[in-house]
Amino acid sequence: MAKTARMAAVRMLDAVLEEGLLLSQADTVLEDLPPADRARAQRLAAEVLRHIEQCDRVLKPFLRKAPPPMVLNILRLATVELVQGAAAHGVVNEAVSLVRNDRRHGALSGLVNAVLRKIAAIEAPFAKLPPQRLPYWLRKPLVDSWGREAVSAMEAVQAKPAPVDITLKPGAAVLPDAVALPSGSLRLPAGVQVSALPGYAEGDWWVQDAAAALAVPLLAPRAGERVLDLCAAPGGKTLQLAAAGAQVTALDISGPRLARLQENLARTGLQAQVVAADALHWQPEAPFDAILLDAPCSATGTIRRHPDLPFVKDGSELAELIPLQAALLDRALGWLAPGGRLVFCTCSLLPEEGEEQLAAALGRHPGLKVEPAALLGVEPGWLTPEGALRLRPDYWAAQGGMDGFFMVRLTR
Repeated sequence: MAKTARMAAVRMLDAVLEEGLLLSQADTVLEDLPPADRARAQRLAAEVLRHIEQCDRVLKPFLRKAPPPMVLNILRLATVELVQGAAAHGVVNEAVSLVRNDRRHGALSGLVNAVLRKIAAIEAPFAKLPPQRLPYWLRKPLVDSWGREAVSAMEAVQAKPAPVDITLKPGAAVLPDAVALPSGSLRLPAGVQVSALPGYAEGDWWVQDAAAALAVPLLAPRAGERVLDLCAAPGGKTLQLAAAGAQVTALDISGPRLARLQENLARTGLQAQVVAADALHWQPEAPFDAILLDAPCSATGTIRRHPDLPFVKDGSELAELIPLQAALLDRALGWLAPGGRLVFCTCSLLPEEGEEQLAAALGRHPGLKVEPAALLGVEPGWLTPEGALRLRPDYWAAQGGMDGFFMVRLTR
């Protein structure tokens, strides 16, 4: 049986749910597929991951016992497609074929056929079901911090495909059909083919979530300043800094991720010194006027874009990440020129990687001060009592939300 987008999507789901791989690590299953089918397979796998709870609740009455994982993932995929309005005939037939052609589970093709025909007869199967909940290890600290209503609102945003946000180079033309956000970012519908849009090949803009794009305005780089982008890859902030006229050093430990940054620099015609090094051992030749540290973190603020994260992570990585963040922050503060400023940020929803990191840093460094954020599009309720910026997926929910971030500007 020739590989199809649905087959690839099922294999990606198996990799995430059974092997604990991220979708980005499972993309080898997309080999030999044309670009359109690759994109479709990725979209289908992501949609299933956003709706596994609903799928399983809809399927449960029709299953006496849980089928093997691969068969269950085929049922989940077909259920999502049926809910989204795909033609029942084609969905059911291919699901049955996928099972029938598997030598281990071919005998279950009749079960798959019967179950999916019953699902197809249900009107709006997900209509009365709540959005998928975050895992307990993540949901509990978020409820403790912001309450159940706020967390439920985040989950509602994460249940939908994320739109595409872009940052324009100064003077570049605005894209047709793009919606201007209050912060200055532009927003396009989810699923748009980025490389086919006007201005992409010319380097007029780059993809960057609207929340992530706020870190550079918070740093407020000036033309000619020496600026370090620490943990820089894949490079959206590096491009912003370079577009502002700063002399940028972009440092990251990952060579492959830096290759993407260099590709983006080449496409946009912007300049930066790119350094592959471990920031815990690297030493600059001279201090910097400003430093942007987007520290390694749990990435829990990016679940709307990466619905595989809740199924792969369990919070255990925090034991290593939190001291690493503190060590990077301490080291970066030592590289600031007198009167310099530093923005520390993490794409995390967890206070341990944001508010608590700030409190600990202020305790470790006498004289360290927070400069409260005053940015275009930032609402007063997004500021913490200390003056840091706490961004959440449920902000701008009606327009598609944003990634979760913690950001703070520090001076000594």
